[in-house]
Amino acid sequence: MKELIKSNIGFKRWFFFWAGIVATLAYRIIIVLNNYSKLLVDVAWYIGTVGFILYFGHRFYVQKKRALLVKENKLVSAVSLAKGLKKEQRVALNYLVKSAITSKSKWNSLFILWLSILALIVGIVFDFLI
Repeated sequence: MKELIKSNIGFKRWFFFWAGIVATLAYRIIIVLNNYSKLLVDVAWYIGTVGFILYFGHRFYVQKKRALLVKENKLVSAVSLAKGLKKEQRVALNYLVKSAITSKSKWNSLFILWLSILALIVGIVFDFLI
């Protein structure tokens, strides 16, 4: 249980943040690089694809971990029973806790993760094996 609640150290958070930024920039710059060099386009594409695998893999893990914490600790009912909260606080907390288990964003992250892995495999096959 303690491991689930342990938060990531700052370096790890920044690493995944920048992996997402670099991946997004790498994909966007392909439009410009198309006019100059296929090699640079390929490099940007691989950087973007690997970056998306790292970023969306991490997002899926975090979103799944949050939902598990809410379920295992019965936080939805705990918010309802919590004393000393104003109505607005209870509504806001209830929304945050419920959204951790009902949000579809973890499935979106998983979908992008798997498509990125598949794209990487296909790219490697086409670029290096065929």
